[in-house]
Amino acid sequence: MTCGRYPGPLLVLLCLLHGSEETCPSMCLCVSDTVSCSSSGLTKLPLSLPAFSVTLDLSHNQLSWLNPGSFNRMPRLENLRMAQNQLSSLGHGVFHNASGLRLLDLSSNKLQVVEQHYFQGLWRLEELLLFNNKIAQVEAGTLSGLSSLKKAYFSLNQITHFPFFSIQDHSHPFLIMLDLSSNRMSRLPWEDVKALPGLVQRGLYLHNNSLICDCSMYSVFWHWDLRGYDSLKDFTDEHTCSIYGDPRASIRFLRHNRFFHNCTVEKAVSEPVTVLLSNVLVSEGERVRLDCQTSLSSIELSFTWLSPSKGYITQTSINDTLISLFANGTLEIQAAKVNDSGLYVCTALDIKQALNATREVNVTVLLPAAESFNTGYTTLLGCVVTLVFILIYLYLTPCRCSCCKQPKPPVIPIATYDPSTLTSVFSPSTRESKIQTNKHVAFMEPMLSEEGTEWTPQS
Repeated sequence: MTCGRYPGPLLVLLCLLHGSEETCPSMCLCVSDTVSCSSSGLTKLPLSLPAFSVTLDLSHNQLSWLNPGSFNRMPRLENLRMAQNQLSSLGHGVFHNASGLRLLDLSSNKLQVVEQHYFQGLWRLEELLLFNNKIAQVEAGTLSGLSSLKKAYFSLNQITHFPFFSIQDHSHPFLIMLDLSSNRMSRLPWEDVKALPGLVQRGLYLHNNSLICDCSMYSVFWHWDLRGYDSLKDFTDEHTCSIYGDPRASIRFLRHNRFFHNCTVEKAVSEPVTVLLSNVLVSEGERVRLDCQTSLSSIELSFTWLSPSKGYITQTSINDTLISLFANGTLEIQAAKVNDSGLYVCTALDIKQALNATREVNVTVLLPAAESFNTGYTTLLGCVVTLVFILIYLYLTPCRCSCCKQPKPPVIPIATYDPSTLTSVFSPSTRESKIQTNKHVAFMEPMLSEEGTEWTPQS
């Protein structure tokens, strides 16, 4: 098509339309900033892909190879979906100049080794999907540089070892899910696993692996189960281990733990404990000491009290000389007051084990007995005196003799109402004559003059 045939604005419009047709490949669907080439039978990438694409869907095709810099002409690309293809490896520089990627879906391909260079430069990547491949090895530096990574899915593969040591707080501060379920891991470096950031441990999925039963394994899962991690609660029956490495002797160790009775597990506490003590009664002005003894036995505990009148109390936040918080968690109130009454909650935290236990104390501060009696007696006496005065007012009225009678009030003549004269109240022409002829009548409501000010009748 030759754009020069068409004059003026029509030429510009047709040229733009023609340009857009050339930009969007014929086998793809381009809508807004999304380009979908899904299920198009592609064996290689189209020669020209729209540069404006934010989402590119190449799933369900026959792609087996990606050239270096395949997406370097798509600076806005954020979501790349290439699931259900035939990719067995990725060459160097495939994602060169594609640092804006936030989601990369390579699931259901034929990848066997995830090499160190695969995801270099994708520092904005948040979600990486590699499940349902044939991955047997993940190289140590694979996730290095993915500082924005939040979720990584490696399930349904053949992984036997994973570089847990490469994931640390400073390298992956946002990682909250690492799915390694349904793989072939039998023994894990448990010291590296226990050193993972807390958020990663909470979102680490290891069910449906061929783990060998041992005390190190059980200890880690025991503490995770204690903390109520969803990764264990949601897949309790899928967590199995084989006794002495025999797959035929597999047990669900989260339900049947008799095999581990001889294991030494650091049982800080079987579960988060709440101890509700009996009411503590104390008189006003007395010293009160509330201890924070819980089932946590660690010597490195931190304590926080929640007071009904002063809120949260820690050793660093105390600014009241009448309240002290000791290193063992004991809270001392020098001179208790009535408004100090209420429920006091102490939380003991074991930072290393990420465990906590609470203790509750219900404190009631009473006034001294004599003062309490005097106050009640005074209140009762006041009520009696008030009742006596009310009876005197009702029944001992002034004398009823004839000398005390009050004269009758004078009768005020009431003007008769004449409907025919109703308009004279509002009519300027008759108002003045009405007032002059009936000077003995007093209007009960003030009238308004023509100027809008208040009008007072003349006598």
